[in-house]
Amino acid sequence: MSKQTSVVARQVMWNRLISVVEEQAQALVRTAFSTSVREAGDLSAGIYDTQGRMLAQAVTGTPGHVNAMADAVPHFMRRIGVENIFEGDVYITNDPWEGTGHLHDITVVTPSFHQGVFVGFFGCTAHIVDIGGRGFGADANSIYEEGLYIPIMKLIEKGEVDQTLLRIVRGNVREPDQLVGDIYALATCNEIGHRRLVDMMNEFSLESLDEIATFIMDNSRRATLERINALPRASANGSMTIDGFSKPIELKVKLDFEQDRILCDFAGTSGLDKKGINVPMVYTKAYACYALKCAIAPEIPNNAASLAPFEVTAPINSIVNAVHPAPVALRHVIGHMVPDAVYDALDKILPDTVPAEGAGTLCNFQVSLRPRTDDISDAAQIAAQQAAGRAEVLTFNSGGSGARPRLDGMNATAFPSGVMTMPIEATEHTGPVIIWRKELRPDSGGAGKYRGGLGQYMEVGAVEGHEFDFQAMFDRVDHPARGRKGGSDGAPTVIHQDDGTPMQGKGKQFVPHGRRVMLEFPGGAGYGSPKERDAALVRRDLARGYISAETCITEYGFSESEVKAVLDAVRAGEEVS
Repeated sequence: MSKQTSVVARQVMWNRLISVVEEQAQALVRTAFSTSVREAGDLSAGIYDTQGRMLAQAVTGTPGHVNAMADAVPHFMRRIGVENIFEGDVYITNDPWEGTGHLHDITVVTPSFHQGVFVGFFGCTAHIVDIGGRGFGADANSIYEEGLYIPIMKLIEKGEVDQTLLRIVRGNVREPDQLVGDIYALATCNEIGHRRLVDMMNEFSLESLDEIATFIMDNSRRATLERINALPRASANGSMTIDGFSKPIELKVKLDFEQDRILCDFAGTSGLDKKGINVPMVYTKAYACYALKCAIAPEIPNNAASLAPFEVTAPINSIVNAVHPAPVALRHVIGHMVPDAVYDALDKILPDTVPAEGAGTLCNFQVSLRPRTDDISDAAQIAAQQAAGRAEVLTFNSGGSGARPRLDGMNATAFPSGVMTMPIEATEHTGPVIIWRKELRPDSGGAGKYRGGLGQYMEVGAVEGHEFDFQAMFDRVDHPARGRKGGSDGAPTVIHQDDGTPMQGKGKQFVPHGRRVMLEFPGGAGYGSPKERDAALVRRDLARGYISAETCITEYGFSESEVKAVLDAVRAGEEVS
């Protein structure tokens, strides 16, 4: 085989590995019990060499999971011991510091053997709806309150399932069938990956992955360093203020572009919060690396070598480097803001490269439903109460993303997490919750040469006979997304009950029978001066209902007659351009 043919063959094998882990991820989507996996894609999947280095990741999944999981396998190797790795084993943990950031993520790692020889690992992570404790939310004061902790251990040894572990799990969570089903789904998707890997190794007559691993690591590192070394040697500081739990949080970051590396230091960031919004370092690193890689080397495949030149540090017990036993259940609320803080600095080094700020954190909430407990006398209401059951319903939603240097922001689209917004039908299928309204929120995207993406309206209630606790996990209530280069800020988050009772952006809050929760999710910020926006795009936005007539006049300088002409054309069914 010629040298050139050998290189081509290795590239084919690399692409095949990416296909293998994508099939692994899709198997998890198809078999998972939790709607957060099936409907939102809150998961990750990857393949690792015998040293625990990530070789390839699935396209399906979130940066927080994938990049955090890149550091997880070496922890498994250290805890299990290389001498205790056997064919037929499956390992498990939800350790926030050695997994992916909080107890609600279960990571399963499976050693892969080919012809009796250990050749690598498959790993996957999924967010599960309930892990016991206080439930998914920010209310805990320490990790001990947040749910069941599973240290790195063997779920299966040489093909034998640890039934004692599963009994402990079942006895400590609210949705035992769902959780155990997800654990088996995670193990199964790793097995699917293993089977496809064996097929590939047989096809290419491989005895190990060592040669392809060297090829992947060498090429990824070289390509990443070429991008980094082509950038100016410079430093810049970035910062942003976000809501926090009971007081605002300051995120501060310094970027240093050096030879063969980029340093990202969060010195000066706020300290630990008393409630569960703290972020383990592994999750901060995941999103800081993701932000930098998106801006500098987006098309280079994600693996251990392409991530290595991005070095992230933060003071111990800052809110972005929380250590045990800090509460971390909602680490994503702060962690998803990390890219916007990094981009505030990066924009000063590489102008016209990064977007304006967006909603940042996902607009998730969990509803804990139960039979109503208020005094009732009507026979129909009593019957409904007696028929009511308990349920935990978690739904993933998104505000708008920030406008980009040459494009509008995306409506109701998550950045940086990338998870999908869950359909109403899937949410209502999981329990007695009713989504009365879900639609785009006009005027929520910041005005600009390029407009910020729109947030959403949602109206949430329960089936007759139920009351519920509403676990809010929002930000951008008091600190909306900031515009860039003269663009306007996005709209803030708004939350209250339908009778006007105000609600907090974070924390578990009781909603009595018959009441609804009214939500307005935040919009992304604008990029560039609104006066520079193409008039045709303004007319299009007005015709589609993305902006109001008032915004068209006050922000974009249209006259009342111009606005009337567009609206008349819409009513007449005419095309607006």
